[in-house]
Amino acid sequence: MIILTQFNELGLNASLLKALDSEGYKTPTPIQSASIPELLKGRDLLGIAQTGTGKTAAFALPILDRLAKLKGRPDRGTCRALILSPTRELAAQIGESFRTYGKFLRLSQATVFGGVSINNQIRTVGQGVDILIATPGRLVDLIDRRVLSLAKLEVFVLDEVDQMLDLGFIHAIRKITGLLPAKRQNLFFSATMPKEIAGLADALLKDPVRVEITPVATTAERVNQSIIHVETRNKLNLLIDLLANNAMPRTLVFTRTKHGADKVVKGLIKQRIESAAIHGNKSQGQRERALAGFKSSKLRVLVATDIAARGIDIDGVSHVVNYDLPFVPDSYVHRIGRTARAGASGEAVAFCDPEERPLLRDIERTIRQKIPVTQHAMSLATPEGNERSGGPQGHHHPNQNQPSWRKKPGQRPQGNRGNGKWRPKHQQRQGGGQSR
Repeated sequence: MIILTQFNELGLNASLLKALDSEGYKTPTPIQSASIPELLKGRDLLGIAQTGTGKTAAFALPILDRLAKLKGRPDRGTCRALILSPTRELAAQIGESFRTYGKFLRLSQATVFGGVSINNQIRTVGQGVDILIATPGRLVDLIDRRVLSLAKLEVFVLDEVDQMLDLGFIHAIRKITGLLPAKRQNLFFSATMPKEIAGLADALLKDPVRVEITPVATTAERVNQSIIHVETRNKLNLLIDLLANNAMPRTLVFTRTKHGADKVVKGLIKQRIESAAIHGNKSQGQRERALAGFKSSKLRVLVATDIAARGIDIDGVSHVVNYDLPFVPDSYVHRIGRTARAGASGEAVAFCDPEERPLLRDIERTIRQKIPVTQHAMSLATPEGNERSGGPQGHHHPNQNQPSWRKKPGQRPQGNRGNGKWRPKHQQRQGGGQSR
């Protein structure tokens, strides 16, 4: 496979090159340079790359190039390209990318997802669109209402396939793929490659080219990772303490539950730390306002659940805090991938309660590396869960240039696997239908 190093070497439409130049994009990322030439040939593709590597442009540019060559408008109630996304935030981000790259092309597009009125979406899709970006639940709603037919589809994209399965969308995906025309181009993009995806790919992809930029479930090389062992009851005070020295200007915090996210935000606001939560119980307007505030730096901290993780594509996230460790190890990879984007470096710190140590072991097995341990005044003194003498120390070391949690080599708790109550494996995956 020939790897090209400039966008103008890829054979893209002149209008696309003009749009890329206006955005200052000159050099494709590895997944873009490997994928785009194959997709321009019409081949199916299975793309595997860690988050933040430019997957969206890797499929958006060839789709726009292909559709620009077609004559006429799409028939009413049809679309020519369908991009399926697991979450509202990611769907909106993909839609924004298509508008950016296709701004000099006369192509129509729509982004549809749940949480907002379906009426405007019905009118837009009913007119026919070139490009439709959708979440599975809302797409099925439109199909069931006979507003949309997929019979004229030319390109089908499944983005973040692994999260699709984690969120329980496999039945919706099977229903959708059963309605696709036999002749079409299929694109699968995923950051990780569990066995379920391999089976789905075998069923839907025809002689695909496989583009794998990094090993499965690796973490961003420029992310400096660390673990702090801390009792759950001390996590909020620890987070406040870390934020006190102003060395964390744009911080993304991940909690396991919606209630937990709201509780963290409430605690931060009491300390006058500008923050907001984003999760499945928030309205679309609330989610959009929170993201906009975070992007504009009006909010210093954004607290999110995993359901929103892959839609947060924001340059300049300085820190990711895993307030709770995820039940699904691959989610850790996606979480910390929110920092160190666009060539920058970033910091990722995780809080680990004694009962979460089995999750930590699962994560370290998945990423095939040990995460260095950082000591803190609120850290556990021993693996048995005893706190350091003195307990929480408030906002200590306020004048230090480096965060108080910067890691110290060689300090890692020994022994004890944790003996608290634990969730059985069959309960460790998230349920379906959390975001449509």
